[in-house]
Amino acid sequence: MLTKPMRAFEALQEAQKIALAPFIFQTVVALKKLGILNFIFDNNAKGGVNIEEISTALSLSEYGLGVLLEMAESANVVSKDDSDRYELTKTGYFLNYNPVTGVNIDFTNEICYKGLFHLKDSIEKGHPEGLKELGDWPNIYHGLSQLNHNEQKAWFSFDHYYSDEIFQVALDTLFQKKPKVVYDIGGNTGKFAVACCTSDPDIKVHIFDLPGQLAKALANAESKGFADRITGTEIDWLSENPQIPKGADTIWMCQFLDCFSKEEIAKILSVAVMAMDAETDLIIIETFTDRQKFGSAKLVLEATSLYFTALANGNSKMYKSSEFETLISEAGLLITADRPLGEYHTVLRCKKA
Repeated sequence: MLTKPMRAFEALQEAQKIALAPFIFQTVVALKKLGILNFIFDNNAKGGVNIEEISTALSLSEYGLGVLLEMAESANVVSKDDSDRYELTKTGYFLNYNPVTGVNIDFTNEICYKGLFHLKDSIEKGHPEGLKELGDWPNIYHGLSQLNHNEQKAWFSFDHYYSDEIFQVALDTLFQKKPKVVYDIGGNTGKFAVACCTSDPDIKVHIFDLPGQLAKALANAESKGFADRITGTEIDWLSENPQIPKGADTIWMCQFLDCFSKEEIAKILSVAVMAMDAETDLIIIETFTDRQKFGSAKLVLEATSLYFTALANGNSKMYKSSEFETLISEAGLLITADRPLGEYHTVLRCKKA
């Protein structure tokens, strides 16, 4: 897409914002966590608030408030009038109150910030060198159950935000052919399996996931009263010979395959094909970079690719739909339905070719 060329001064301003982006980001994190943005917004209606008032109300030094608010003003997060009273700008409002922006900020700060320092090394070595900032695991999925509270909250909030919104339409897609046995591949916390059993009193769901995640999912299922209908098997898709048994009406992969490289996706799909018969459906739900209506959504997905590179596993990314279409075909599958799901997702229903 052609864009109007920037003037040199404008380009230099943008370059400086990028060069100093970590300072701006951590300023916003501090302003949010200290309650400063909340306090300023609460006083927007009366014409703003000065540093002395913020200092008294929040028991913070005027010095600390000064350095934060000076940077925030330069970054257009807050504005200041001639009497030195601060108000939240529209950008500041979205940074503090927009749900998706909040999820992205917490995920960046708690999970990605330190690890992204090692992005260059991760590119050179083909390994998630930034993962050591969180723990000593071969990939992040082995360590999810061992992250601290804030890290787990940020990771799962990020993961769930982009899937929870499609739960109902996803269930509608799943139930179109009234399956009785569903394989949930990468069941995460078991949230979707529980939703299935809540919606259909006859359905049974079998989760395949790593040991730590599977234990959490099954514990969640038991707490909801579905221990008899939600079962599970431990599996490591990166092991030499992963297998799943036959017997499913539907094999469900939601936001799962993007956690793997193309070669690994091909392997997983081949394993799934061996467990399918002519009537089995394989349903894939993903957020493809080439099917986003808004540039901000594409930006989030491309940033997520860098998280995969530096922290998650070192070799996966958010893919284009065309890349998946090729992998699906090469695995011996035929796409029987391809349609949008919610604002960001695409659902691909597949059969054995």
